[in-house]
Amino acid sequence: MVIKKPHFTVKLHKVLLEVDLKEGVRKELEDVLEAKPILQESLGLLFQTMIPLDVPLKDIESVNVDKKGRVKIVIPHRRDITIPLTATESKRLVGKMNELIPIEKERALRDLEEARKTREALEPSFAEARAGAESAERIR
Repeated sequence: MVIKKPHFTVKLHKVLLEVDLKEGVRKELEDVLEAKPILQESLGLLFQTMIPLDVPLKDIESVNVDKKGRVKIVIPHRRDITIPLTATESKRLVGKMNELIPIEKERALRDLEEARKTREALEPSFAEARAGAESAERIR
């Protein structure tokens, strides 16, 4: 889903919400932060009030339409995002996001569980390799 406005574009993907500015210094800063993930992690918190950053759907706590018809996105440990859209656009975006967010959260949980099971299955092999390395070191 794509919503184009004069100063920004909202793109909703299956796993990510993008709010991209179209021009200006803030757009240039947004491009730099999004191009360098390490900068986004460290400086993103400082600039989140001026620059909308991409948000994985799994990280969104809730999304709704406020009294003025704007989309309000609540993200734990980050400043909430408010997107000024028309009431119709807001309802459409919120509806679609409320469909996709639970699916993405479930997928993320499955991925974590699968990673945990894989780590547990490989742990005996890691322990054996460590023991072998320690034995080899003692022989030297």
